Amino acid sequence: MYNEESNVDLMCDRLRQSLATLGMPWEVLFIDDGSRDRTAELLTAQALRTPGFRFIKLRRNFGQTAAIMAGIDHACGEIIVPLDGDLQNDPADIAMLIAKMEEGYDVVSGWRRNRQDASLKRVLPSRIANGLISRISGVHLHDYGCTLKAYKRSMLTGFRLYGEMHRFVPIFASWQGARVVEMPVNHHPRRFGSSKYGLERIFKVLLDLMVVKFLTQYETKPIYVFGGVGMLFLGGGTLAGLYALWLKLVDGVSFILTPLPLMCMFGFIAGLMCMLLGLLAEVLVRIYFESQGKTHYAVDSITEAGADTAASPPDHPEPAR
Repeated sequence: MYNEESNVDLMCDRLRQSLATLGMPWEVLFIDDGSRDRTAELLTAQALRTPGFRFIKLRRNFGQTAAIMAGIDHACGEIIVPLDGDLQNDPADIAMLIAKMEEGYDVVSGWRRNRQDASLKRVLPSRIANGLISRISGVHLHDYGCTLKAYKRSMLTGFRLYGEMHRFVPIFASWQGARVVEMPVNHHPRRFGSSKYGLERIFKVLLDLMVVKFLTQYETKPIYVFGGVGMLFLGGGTLAGLYALWLKLVDGVSFILTPLPLMCMFGFIAGLMCMLLGLLAEVLVRIYFESQGKTHYAVDSITEAGADTAASPPDHPEPAR
Protein backbone atom coordinates (compact mmCIF):
# COMPACT_ATOMS: atom_id res chain seq x y z
CA MET A 1 0.00 0.00 0.00
CA TYR A 2 1.24 3.47 -0.88
CA ASN A 3 -0.76 6.54 0.16
CA GLU A 4 -3.99 4.54 0.43
CA GLU A 5 -5.40 5.92 3.70
CA SER A 6 -8.92 6.04 2.30
CA ASN A 7 -8.80 2.35 1.37
CA VAL A 8 -7.22 0.82 4.48
CA ASP A 9 -10.27 0.15 6.65
CA LEU A 10 -12.48 -0.99 3.78
CA MET A 11 -9.75 -3.29 2.48
CA CYS A 12 -9.30 -4.84 5.93
CA ASP A 13 -13.04 -5.44 6.28
CA ARG A 14 -13.21 -7.16 2.88
CA LEU A 15 -10.18 -9.29 3.67
CA ARG A 16 -11.68 -10.47 6.95
CA GLN A 17 -14.92 -11.41 5.21
CA SER A 18 -13.30 -13.32 2.34
CA LEU A 19 -10.61 -15.11 4.39
CA ALA A 20 -13.11 -16.29 7.00
CA THR A 21 -14.61 -18.61 4.36
CA LEU A 22 -11.34 -20.27 3.30
CA GLY A 23 -11.38 -23.03 5.89
CA MET A 24 -7.59 -22.98 6.26
CA PRO A 25 -5.01 -21.01 8.28
CA TRP A 26 -4.09 -17.62 6.79
CA GLU A 27 -2.15 -14.46 7.44
CA VAL A 28 -2.23 -11.02 5.85
CA LEU A 29 0.94 -8.97 5.43
CA PHE A 30 0.39 -5.28 4.78
CA ILE A 31 3.45 -3.65 3.22
CA ASP A 32 3.51 0.14 3.51
CA ASP A 33 5.81 1.34 0.74
CA GLY A 34 6.81 4.63 2.38
CA SER A 35 3.39 6.29 2.48
CA ARG A 36 3.28 9.97 3.41
CA ASP A 37 -0.34 10.06 4.60
CA ARG A 38 -2.07 8.19 7.44
CA THR A 39 -1.75 4.75 5.79
CA ALA A 40 0.88 3.52 8.28
CA GLU A 41 -1.09 4.79 11.28
CA LEU A 42 -4.27 3.04 10.18
CA LEU A 43 -2.48 -0.21 9.30
CA THR A 44 -0.75 -0.25 12.68
CA ALA A 45 -4.13 -0.02 14.41
CA GLN A 46 -5.59 -2.79 12.23
CA ALA A 47 -2.63 -5.12 12.85
CA LEU A 48 -2.78 -4.62 16.63
CA ARG A 49 -6.44 -5.54 16.93
CA THR A 50 -6.80 -8.28 14.29
CA PRO A 51 -5.17 -11.71 14.78
CA GLY A 52 -3.51 -12.82 11.55
CA PHE A 53 -2.80 -9.27 10.36
CA ARG A 54 0.88 -8.21 10.22
CA PHE A 55 2.14 -4.78 9.25
CA ILE A 56 5.56 -4.13 7.68
CA LYS A 57 6.57 -0.51 7.13
CA LEU A 58 9.34 0.24 4.65
CA ARG A 59 11.59 3.21 5.39
CA ARG A 60 10.89 4.93 2.08
CA ASN A 61 9.13 4.36 -1.22
CA PHE A 62 11.05 1.51 -2.89
CA GLY A 63 8.41 0.62 -5.51
CA GLN A 64 5.86 -2.13 -5.96
CA THR A 65 8.35 -4.87 -6.84
CA ALA A 66 10.40 -4.25 -3.70
CA ALA A 67 7.24 -4.18 -1.58
CA ILE A 68 6.07 -7.51 -3.01
CA MET A 69 9.53 -8.98 -2.43
CA ALA A 70 9.35 -7.84 1.21
CA GLY A 71 5.99 -9.59 1.55
CA ILE A 72 7.36 -12.82 0.05
CA ASP A 73 10.39 -12.71 2.36
CA HIS A 74 8.27 -12.32 5.50
CA ALA A 75 5.38 -14.62 4.56
CA CYS A 76 4.99 -17.92 6.40
CA GLY A 77 2.45 -19.75 4.24
CA GLU A 78 2.90 -22.34 1.50
CA ILE A 79 0.63 -20.37 -0.85
CA ILE A 80 1.29 -16.66 -1.44
CA VAL A 81 -1.28 -14.32 -2.99
CA PRO A 82 -0.15 -10.71 -3.68
CA LEU A 83 -2.93 -8.14 -3.72
CA ASP A 84 -3.01 -4.44 -4.55
CA GLY A 85 -4.21 -2.19 -1.75
CA ASP A 86 -6.35 0.11 -3.90
CA LEU A 87 -9.48 -2.10 -3.82
CA GLN A 88 -9.41 -2.63 -7.58
CA ASN A 89 -8.46 -6.28 -6.96
CA ASP A 90 -11.23 -8.17 -5.16
CA PRO A 91 -10.24 -10.11 -2.00
CA ALA A 92 -13.22 -12.42 -2.67
CA ASP A 93 -11.24 -13.89 -5.61
CA ILE A 94 -8.56 -15.33 -3.32
CA ALA A 95 -10.60 -18.46 -2.60
CA MET A 96 -11.21 -18.97 -6.32
CA LEU A 97 -7.47 -18.77 -7.10
CA ILE A 98 -6.61 -21.27 -4.37
CA ALA A 99 -9.32 -23.66 -5.55
CA LYS A 100 -7.85 -23.52 -9.06
CA MET A 101 -4.38 -24.19 -7.68
CA GLU A 102 -5.66 -27.34 -5.98
CA GLU A 103 -6.27 -28.77 -9.46
CA GLY A 104 -2.50 -29.23 -9.72
CA TYR A 105 -1.20 -25.84 -10.82
CA ASP A 106 1.83 -24.07 -9.36
CA VAL A 107 0.88 -20.55 -10.44
CA VAL A 108 -2.61 -19.16 -11.00
CA SER A 109 -2.47 -15.76 -12.69
CA GLY A 110 -5.34 -13.30 -12.52
CA TRP A 111 -6.76 -11.84 -15.73
CA ARG A 112 -8.64 -8.54 -15.51
CA ARG A 113 -10.87 -9.36 -18.46
CA ASN A 114 -13.22 -6.42 -17.80
CA ARG A 115 -10.61 -3.91 -16.71
CA GLN A 116 -11.97 -0.75 -15.13
CA ASP A 117 -9.26 1.74 -16.09
CA ALA A 118 -8.80 4.55 -18.61
CA SER A 119 -8.81 2.94 -22.06
CA LEU A 120 -6.18 5.05 -23.81
CA LYS A 121 -3.85 5.82 -20.91
CA ARG A 122 -3.67 2.40 -19.27
CA VAL A 123 -5.66 -0.37 -20.99
CA LEU A 124 -4.35 0.03 -24.56
CA PRO A 125 -0.64 0.37 -23.59
CA SER A 126 -1.07 -2.58 -21.24
CA ARG A 127 -2.48 -4.78 -24.01
CA ILE A 128 0.39 -3.87 -26.31
CA ALA A 129 2.94 -4.64 -23.58
CA ASN A 130 1.23 -7.93 -22.72
CA GLY A 131 1.36 -9.00 -26.36
CA LEU A 132 5.07 -8.18 -26.63
CA ILE A 133 5.87 -9.97 -23.37
CA SER A 134 3.97 -13.08 -24.45
CA ARG A 135 5.72 -13.17 -27.83
CA ILE A 136 9.22 -12.65 -26.40
CA SER A 137 8.86 -14.92 -23.38
CA GLY A 138 6.83 -17.72 -24.98
CA VAL A 139 4.52 -17.71 -21.93
CA HIS A 140 1.13 -16.62 -23.25
CA LEU A 141 -0.93 -14.70 -20.69
CA HIS A 142 -3.47 -11.96 -21.30
CA ASP A 143 -2.60 -9.86 -18.25
CA TYR A 144 0.88 -9.79 -16.75
CA GLY A 145 0.18 -6.57 -14.88
CA CYS A 146 -2.53 -8.00 -12.62
CA THR A 147 -1.00 -8.23 -9.14
CA LEU A 148 -3.62 -10.74 -7.98
CA LYS A 149 -1.96 -14.11 -8.49
CA ALA A 150 -1.48 -17.26 -6.43
CA TYR A 151 1.93 -18.90 -6.13
CA LYS A 152 3.24 -21.98 -4.43
CA ARG A 153 6.10 -20.90 -2.20
CA SER A 154 8.41 -23.43 -3.87
CA MET A 155 8.04 -21.44 -7.12
CA LEU A 156 9.29 -18.26 -5.39
CA THR A 157 12.36 -19.78 -3.76
CA GLY A 158 15.80 -18.95 -5.05
CA PHE A 159 15.39 -15.70 -6.98
CA ARG A 160 15.06 -12.02 -6.17
CA LEU A 161 12.85 -9.43 -7.81
CA TYR A 162 14.22 -6.09 -9.01
CA GLY A 163 12.99 -3.18 -11.12
CA GLU A 164 9.45 -3.90 -12.33
CA MET A 165 9.93 -7.66 -12.40
CA HIS A 166 7.06 -8.67 -10.11
CA ARG A 167 4.84 -9.07 -13.18
CA PHE A 168 7.32 -11.56 -14.68
CA VAL A 169 7.13 -14.16 -11.89
CA PRO A 170 4.89 -16.46 -14.02
CA ILE A 171 7.61 -16.37 -16.69
CA PHE A 172 10.31 -17.27 -14.16
CA ALA A 173 8.15 -20.10 -12.85
CA SER A 174 7.19 -21.43 -16.29
CA TRP A 175 10.80 -21.55 -17.45
CA GLN A 176 11.59 -23.55 -14.30
CA GLY A 177 8.94 -26.15 -15.18
CA ALA A 178 5.96 -24.80 -13.21
CA ARG A 179 2.39 -25.38 -14.34
CA VAL A 180 0.90 -21.94 -15.00
CA VAL A 181 -2.76 -21.17 -15.67
CA GLU A 182 -4.69 -17.94 -16.11
CA MET A 183 -8.22 -17.26 -14.95
CA PRO A 184 -10.50 -14.19 -15.03
CA VAL A 185 -10.81 -12.17 -11.82
CA ASN A 186 -12.93 -9.20 -10.83
CA HIS A 187 -11.63 -5.69 -11.33
CA HIS A 188 -13.27 -2.63 -9.81
CA PRO A 189 -12.94 1.09 -10.59
CA ARG A 190 -10.70 2.99 -8.23
CA ARG A 191 -12.91 4.73 -5.66
CA PHE A 192 -10.32 6.61 -3.60
CA GLY A 193 -6.86 7.99 -4.30
CA SER A 194 -5.07 8.02 -7.63
CA SER A 195 -3.02 5.62 -9.71
CA LYS A 196 0.75 5.58 -9.08
CA TYR A 197 1.58 4.52 -12.66
CA GLY A 198 2.01 6.32 -15.96
CA LEU A 199 2.91 5.53 -19.54
CA GLU A 200 6.64 5.59 -18.72
CA ARG A 201 6.40 2.17 -17.06
CA ILE A 202 5.97 0.49 -20.50
CA PHE A 203 9.60 1.19 -21.38
CA LYS A 204 10.76 0.02 -17.96
CA VAL A 205 8.81 -3.21 -18.38
CA LEU A 206 10.33 -3.94 -21.79
CA LEU A 207 13.86 -3.31 -20.48
CA ASP A 208 13.19 -5.57 -17.49
CA LEU A 209 11.93 -8.24 -19.87
CA MET A 210 15.31 -8.21 -21.62
CA VAL A 211 16.97 -8.84 -18.24
CA VAL A 212 14.53 -11.66 -17.46
CA LYS A 213 15.15 -13.26 -20.84
CA PHE A 214 18.90 -13.18 -20.31
CA LEU A 215 18.87 -14.39 -16.69
CA THR A 216 16.49 -17.28 -17.27
CA GLN A 217 17.71 -18.60 -20.61
CA TYR A 218 21.37 -17.53 -20.81
CA GLU A 219 22.48 -17.17 -17.19
CA THR A 220 24.62 -20.31 -17.39
CA LYS A 221 25.74 -19.78 -21.01
CA PRO A 222 26.45 -16.05 -21.51
CA ILE A 223 28.95 -16.84 -24.26
CA TYR A 224 25.96 -17.60 -26.51
CA VAL A 225 24.79 -14.00 -26.20
CA PHE A 226 28.12 -12.17 -26.28
CA GLY A 227 29.59 -14.64 -28.76
CA GLY A 228 26.58 -14.32 -31.04
CA VAL A 229 26.85 -10.53 -31.07
CA GLY A 230 30.59 -10.84 -31.61
CA MET A 231 30.06 -13.11 -34.59
CA LEU A 232 27.69 -10.55 -36.12
CA PHE A 233 30.29 -7.81 -35.76
CA LEU A 234 33.02 -10.06 -37.18
CA GLY A 235 30.78 -11.06 -40.08
CA GLY A 236 29.91 -7.45 -40.82
CA GLY A 237 33.56 -6.43 -40.65
CA THR A 238 34.55 -9.26 -42.99
CA LEU A 239 31.90 -8.29 -45.54
CA ALA A 240 32.96 -4.64 -45.37
CA GLY A 241 36.62 -5.61 -45.90
CA LEU A 242 35.86 -7.90 -48.83
CA TYR A 243 33.71 -5.25 -50.50
CA ALA A 244 36.48 -2.69 -50.04
CA LEU A 245 38.94 -5.08 -51.75
CA TRP A 246 36.45 -5.65 -54.58
CA LEU A 247 36.13 -1.91 -55.16
CA LYS A 248 39.91 -1.51 -55.06
CA LEU A 249 40.77 -4.39 -57.40
CA VAL A 250 37.84 -4.21 -59.85
CA ASP A 251 36.77 -0.57 -59.93
CA GLY A 252 40.01 1.03 -58.80
CA VAL A 253 38.42 2.86 -55.88
CA SER A 254 41.04 3.83 -53.29
CA PHE A 255 40.60 2.71 -49.68
CA ILE A 256 40.67 6.33 -48.49
CA LEU A 257 37.63 7.19 -50.63
CA THR A 258 35.29 4.81 -48.78
CA PRO A 259 34.48 4.21 -45.09
CA LEU A 260 34.55 0.44 -45.64
CA PRO A 261 38.08 -0.10 -44.22
CA LEU A 262 37.10 1.73 -41.03
CA MET A 263 33.93 -0.34 -40.81
CA CYS A 264 36.02 -3.48 -41.26
CA MET A 265 38.36 -2.54 -38.42
CA PHE A 266 35.49 -1.50 -36.16
CA GLY A 267 33.69 -4.79 -36.81
CA PHE A 268 36.75 -6.86 -35.95
CA ILE A 269 37.58 -4.88 -32.80
CA ALA A 270 33.96 -4.92 -31.54
CA GLY A 271 33.65 -8.62 -32.37
CA LEU A 272 36.79 -9.54 -30.44
CA MET A 273 35.70 -7.43 -27.45
CA CYS A 274 32.32 -9.21 -27.36
CA MET A 275 34.04 -12.59 -27.52
CA LEU A 276 36.34 -11.65 -24.63
CA LEU A 277 33.39 -10.36 -22.60
CA GLY A 278 31.62 -13.67 -23.18
CA LEU A 279 34.63 -15.63 -21.95
CA LEU A 280 34.91 -13.39 -18.90
CA ALA A 281 31.19 -13.84 -18.18
CA GLU A 282 31.63 -17.63 -18.40
CA VAL A 283 34.36 -17.48 -15.75
CA LEU A 284 32.20 -15.27 -13.50
CA VAL A 285 29.23 -17.62 -13.83
CA ARG A 286 31.33 -20.55 -12.68
CA ILE A 287 32.68 -18.55 -9.73
CA TYR A 288 29.11 -17.52 -8.81
CA PHE A 289 27.75 -21.08 -8.80
CA GLU A 290 30.69 -22.90 -7.29
CA SER A 291 31.54 -20.37 -4.56
CA GLN A 292 27.99 -20.43 -3.18
CA GLY A 293 27.21 -24.11 -3.71
CA LYS A 294 24.40 -23.29 -6.14
CA THR A 295 23.18 -25.58 -8.89
CA HIS A 296 21.99 -24.67 -12.37
CA TYR A 297 19.10 -27.14 -12.17
CA ALA A 298 16.03 -27.46 -9.93
CA VAL A 299 14.92 -30.75 -8.36
CA ASP A 300 11.17 -31.32 -8.23
CA SER A 301 11.15 -34.58 -6.26
CA ILE A 302 13.17 -37.68 -5.46
CA THR A 303 11.57 -41.10 -5.13
CA GLU A 304 13.28 -44.15 -3.62
CA ALA A 305 12.33 -47.52 -2.23
CA GLY A 306 11.01 -47.43 1.32
CA ALA A 307 10.01 -43.77 1.22
CA ASP A 308 6.39 -42.90 1.96
CA THR A 309 6.34 -39.79 -0.21
CA ALA A 310 8.39 -38.23 -2.95
CA ALA A 311 10.12 -35.15 -1.63
CA SER A 312 13.10 -32.97 -2.29
CA PRO A 313 16.01 -33.42 0.12
CA PRO A 314 15.99 -30.62 2.72
CA ASP A 315 19.73 -29.93 2.46
CA HIS A 316 19.85 -29.82 -1.33
CA PRO A 317 21.78 -26.81 -2.68
CA GLU A 318 19.59 -23.88 -3.57
CA PRO A 319 18.69 -23.81 -7.29
CA ALA A 320 19.72 -20.72 -9.16
CA ARG A 321 17.16 -18.45 -10.80
